Amino acid sequence: MSETPARRAHNPKAPSKQHKSALEWMKLALKEAHKAQTLGEVPVGALIVKDNKLVSKGFNLRESKNNPILHAELIAIQKAARKLKSWRLIDCDLYITLEPCLMCSGAIIQARIRHVYIATEDPKAGACCSLYQVFNDKRFNHQPTWETGLLKEESSLLLKTFFKNLRTKKKTRSHGPLK
Repeated sequence: MSETPARRAHNPKAPSKQHKSALEWMKLALKEAHKAQTLGEVPVGALIVKDNKLVSKGFNLRESKNNPILHAELIAIQKAARKLKSWRLIDCDLYITLEPCLMCSGAIIQARIRHVYIATEDPKAGACCSLYQVFNDKRFNHQPTWETGLLKEESSLLLKTFFKNLRTKKKTRSHGPLK
């Protein structure tokens, strides 16, 4: 298991007491990703934690609900805002199994999330450290700290396996079963 995150942040002062349980929180986010996979969704899971307590969780529901904005992060953020009765999720941390896209990164900034733990980067759509680095943009009124690599191999393998199986299913459907 990959337990040591690759630390890349615009502010190297991550909340140390949260970091001690970061591995356990990311394991729970990975469980959420598995829930998404069982529904045929891209396996991404998210958790919001405050004061070392779980506030909310979510997993992708885009395909099941035919809704392009039902990403794991947005679901977790909406649930946390309702539970905490505030759109400002100050002192909250987000654990996410795949680097947030531009839409989700914007929501993270707007919600004032303190720190984002990212399991694996997304070279095709990531907006934190891959295609864009919006969390480091000083023009925004809030810049969450972030880091990548916690359970990277597990998250990456889950995603690769999901997409490999999806391609196999599509190929079988378009060409019929092999004889």
